[in-house]
Amino acid sequence: MTHAEAAARETAPRLKLSTKDGLLGALLIAPTVLIFCAVIVYPLVSAIYLSLFSIYTPTLKGSWVGLDNYAALLASGEFWNAFWVNVVWTVGTLVLQVVLGVALALLLHQNIVFRSLARSLILFPYFMSTVVAVLVWRWVFNDLYGILNHAMMWMGLMSMPLDWIGSMPNAMISVILVGAWKYFPFVVISVLARLQTIPDHLYEAATMDGAGWWGRFTDITLPQLREVLFIVILLRAIWDFKEFDLIYLLTGGGPVTATQTLPLLVYKQAFALNEMGGASAVAVLMMLFMLGFMLLYFRYGRATES
Repeated sequence: MTHAEAAARETAPRLKLSTKDGLLGALLIAPTVLIFCAVIVYPLVSAIYLSLFSIYTPTLKGSWVGLDNYAALLASGEFWNAFWVNVVWTVGTLVLQVVLGVALALLLHQNIVFRSLARSLILFPYFMSTVVAVLVWRWVFNDLYGILNHAMMWMGLMSMPLDWIGSMPNAMISVILVGAWKYFPFVVISVLARLQTIPDHLYEAATMDGAGWWGRFTDITLPQLREVLFIVILLRAIWDFKEFDLIYLLTGGGPVTATQTLPLLVYKQAFALNEMGGASAVAVLMMLFMLGFMLLYFRYGRATES
């Protein structure tokens, strides 16, 4: 037997075993791939396909129009109004979430009384059902019997009740406040987890050098939080940009279209105007906007890994 034949016999079982491992790996990952295709790839391809047609929603029948839906949207004042409302909502609620979340995380990181209880209660808004939360806030904002108007009138801050969700700019302010209240616990959890990993000797050295609380925050805490804040801001920006249920339940996009965001415009196009093609075009444009955030997220992830 030659050396070549002996080497072939030795490598044959290994190649066979490698093939079995590959088949087993493909079999194990197949359910995940199928679910991914069913919940992400198929809806995405369907949305792009439907956006090229003029489709009547109840029958899902229509005719090919190509890029006409996109041209009509980009020339539509309602689309750009919804886009800028979406930007205002996202930026406003995101800023409040970050500021409030970081402040409370710093407070809960201190050795205060009932700290464990406070950390548990701070998660309450995030875990509360959106429907329940909106019903409570609609009662708070009610212009006739709402507790907010009564409290402000009792304190002498105003003489007449305000329509908090039926007029502008009160409606936008109310939506932003409720959104920030609902989702700021996510920022608290993320920042608090990072605060607990900062070495204490850094603060001790800064204190010995004469740094005050503001100096310790800007020179130690904030740089240590930079990475987690970047990820939190990107994730919350993506999630807030596509927020639907909270705004729809609170104002319905009103007054008129003053708080109508792009997700609400998709709903309006699809089920109020029965224009599934136009609604799909809005959804595809939303996906392109959010793709920018996701590219930043992936680029940052690769940069940190390298």
